[in-house]
Amino acid sequence: MRLPPHILVVNGIKVRRPVFLLGAPHSGADLVGRALKRSPGFHVTMGRASVAHVVYAFARKPSIAESSGAVRVLRDALAESWQVLPGSCGRCAEPCREAGGVTAGGPCVAPGSVTRFGDASPDLLYCAPVLQRAFPDARFVQLIRDGRDVVADMLDDPACLTWFKPAMLTGQTEFPNAFLGVNRDEHVEKWKGMPVAGKCALRWRSAVRLNAALRRDLPEERLLTVRYEDLALQPARTVAALTDFLGSRVSKVALYGGGDGPPLGGRGAEPGAWRTRLRPADATLVEKVARQELMRLGYLPS
Repeated sequence: MRLPPHILVVNGIKVRRPVFLLGAPHSGADLVGRALKRSPGFHVTMGRASVAHVVYAFARKPSIAESSGAVRVLRDALAESWQVLPGSCGRCAEPCREAGGVTAGGPCVAPGSVTRFGDASPDLLYCAPVLQRAFPDARFVQLIRDGRDVVADMLDDPACLTWFKPAMLTGQTEFPNAFLGVNRDEHVEKWKGMPVAGKCALRWRSAVRLNAALRRDLPEERLLTVRYEDLALQPARTVAALTDFLGSRVSKVALYGGGDGPPLGGRGAEPGAWRTRLRPADATLVEKVARQELMRLGYLPS
């Protein structure tokens, strides 16, 4: 007999059609998360410790995500993250507080105003299969960006670079490992000696492949693909697509700022900035490592 779907209740509110933002690092998930966080009815969290702990446990050891208890663990972590309590924003990461415009302890939303929940935690992509099982009515927005621009941002992000230190490969790290982009045990030594730009390219390549698998698995009504380049260069069309897909108004002001300023209100680099930000040797390496995906997505000529 098929069991009825689980109903999660947070602050007396039933969690229906939660929204999850997925993508490689620095692909724009945080920017869309910021817009949803400031849109009417949404309570979106970004990087709460309860969720991050689960995300990186699954990333290190993918077999955990396939276990029978994975759904409950992730659902409980999100329920804790979504709780709206006095001072709850004080436990959030700085990007989440900034996105919510929190200047004190919070909370960033009033419980009575919340109708939709969501999460834009970094690297949430590696939990996508578990999220599908945990929330059968969830909506997913996946962000795609030119891998060369992604690598340029990753090289300037100490948090990203921390994961590429050989010491991060513990006895609990399983292979193949999509998070690191390492497909086999025998490739680990080669990975350790690879320049950091190459490791970043492997992470982007792996994330793009996971996004492609998600596109094959989910129907159009549950998954929207947004390109970072469209976020930056086609604001009206992108906001309209997000609004139509989610069935809720998305704040254009929160995403782009006011007036005719730079793309994404100055929070994101312009598309193609890798040409001046990457060293020629690093750009060449990224294109070598991720050529197939760059070509398939139209970032390199075929």
